[in-house]
Amino acid sequence: MSRSVNIAFFVALLASALVLGPAFAHLFELPNKIGLPRDEYFVVQKAYRGWSQLGWLLLVQVASLATAAYLARMAPRTLTLVLLALVSVIAAQVVFWLFTYPANVATVNWTLPPDDWEKLRRQWEYSHAAGAMLQLLAFCLLVLAVLDRASTTIPAGSR
Repeated sequence: MSRSVNIAFFVALLASALVLGPAFAHLFELPNKIGLPRDEYFVVQKAYRGWSQLGWLLLVQVASLATAAYLARMAPRTLTLVLLALVSVIAAQVVFWLFTYPANVATVNWTLPPDDWEKLRRQWEYSHAAGAMLQLLAFCLLVLAVLDRASTTIPAGSR
């Protein structure tokens, strides 16, 4: 197996695993935060300052998945699994930009409570939960691609 294929899959796995950390942090905190009173909720939200820097990790994840897909193009099952993982990651980003980000903007990153803050809280919390599940799906699909790759040989032309 080609070294470049191994590196691409390693980086994709590592980036995907690292993305799961913050995704699951959001998912697991939901039951404890969803019912907090306004002032407490806004205090707790301060814990996420600086998390936007994790966007770089998402770029690495997407780039490495795209690279792994390209390098696995001659192995149809592996390619399909990697592409489905990539689609799951992109779907998680669509959820973020359609639901999470607008809630961040409307609340000035949870520093200014608007009148509809409870609706925005639900939108923010549940969109993060959906994103976490999509990231988990992507990780599982990528692991299946690695297992499939281990059981087959990617043709030399893809190296």
